[in-house]
Amino acid sequence: MTSKGFYIFNILLLISIATLLYAIRLPINTETKISWGYPKDSLFNFTELTNEYGYSSQEHTVVTEDGYILTMFRINKGRNCNGKTKLPPVILMHGLLQSSDSWLDAGPDAGLAYLIADECFDLWVGNCRGNYYSRRHVSLNPDTDHQYWQFSVDEIGYYDVPAMMDYVLDHTGADNLNYIGFSQGAGTFFIMCSERPGYCEKANVMIALAPAARQTNTGSILYRFIMESVYTIEGILKKTSVGEILPKGSFSQEFLAFFCQLNSMTGSICTTVQSLLDAYHPGSVSNETTRVLYGHFPAGTSVHNMARYGQSMMRNDFAKFDYGKVHNLELYGSEEPPKYNLSAVTVPVVTLYGRNDGLVDVKDVKWLLKKLPNVVEEMAVSDALWTHLDVTYSQYTRTLIFPKIYEHLQSNSYN
Repeated sequence: MTSKGFYIFNILLLISIATLLYAIRLPINTETKISWGYPKDSLFNFTELTNEYGYSSQEHTVVTEDGYILTMFRINKGRNCNGKTKLPPVILMHGLLQSSDSWLDAGPDAGLAYLIADECFDLWVGNCRGNYYSRRHVSLNPDTDHQYWQFSVDEIGYYDVPAMMDYVLDHTGADNLNYIGFSQGAGTFFIMCSERPGYCEKANVMIALAPAARQTNTGSILYRFIMESVYTIEGILKKTSVGEILPKGSFSQEFLAFFCQLNSMTGSICTTVQSLLDAYHPGSVSNETTRVLYGHFPAGTSVHNMARYGQSMMRNDFAKFDYGKVHNLELYGSEEPPKYNLSAVTVPVVTLYGRNDGLVDVKDVKWLLKKLPNVVEEMAVSDALWTHLDVTYSQYTRTLIFPKIYEHLQSNSYN
């Protein structure tokens, strides 16, 4: 087979797999999963999980300016909080293909949402458009309207993050808040600062955990291959009306949830796959957390958002999506997509990152920090093997990253 023929074959194979993963769903009921031995935490939603461990939580609905209906959760009382609630409120935002549940999957001894709530902070946990908690719109049907899925981090940063900030400030009556963003959750905050004047000033501090902005040096071969492949075939998928990718309840998610909880051997295989997707850090993510997290991950996003990441790996800057010269002229008024104005990120920024991160490379973090005008502290996690996914799932979160997070939340809070 010629190299061209081999390339076309692989593209068609990827299209078939993507379509299969999108179209085939396995609606396995909870009772069946329990009988098969699924860990109960993998079957619980956010409020059920928090209530199970003695935390009080509430569900809130946020509507963006462009009509997307988002879900936020508020933990207003930690199980181990014995004092007054600290102000201002804190927003905690997840990464790509995750949901608010990712901050709970490591359990109350390591899940960052539990740890923050235990220190009496008024914690609000967000969900961006397209995941299973925020898969609604005031007029578009995600199941039938392809237009719903025409979004990426560009829109999440422009609409979702400001909408959640406004909702929290309006609901609590606070004048400002503290923001913690992981990966995509950090990059979209920077987009907001660039595109929405005045919003950066609504935060006292922005704690960026492995922030995803430029991804030129992403080291994971598997992750890069997936993202660049989706970018390559996005146009074809659009013609077949495939706009959603890796949703909860899809074949891919249900298979992972089933396979990873079967026994210790399959759990080890799943841990190995995580290492191939990110980087190797033996023992950091416990077997129990691995069994739980695949009940909530992947949480779904748009094909266009995945393609956006694929394109970002081919660039050496942090810019809006490149649609080509003709469409760029129509949309942006220029042949090249505008670069995000990182000098507009005037909020004090604290950055924590891992030296073994396979998805957000240290070189790209360093590039980002040089562009930001108000970096008050940057910290490489002391464990040299700390990876990207360790931020949400490691059993060592309490000792390796939470003390620094707590330090800056505390110094920017009051009772």
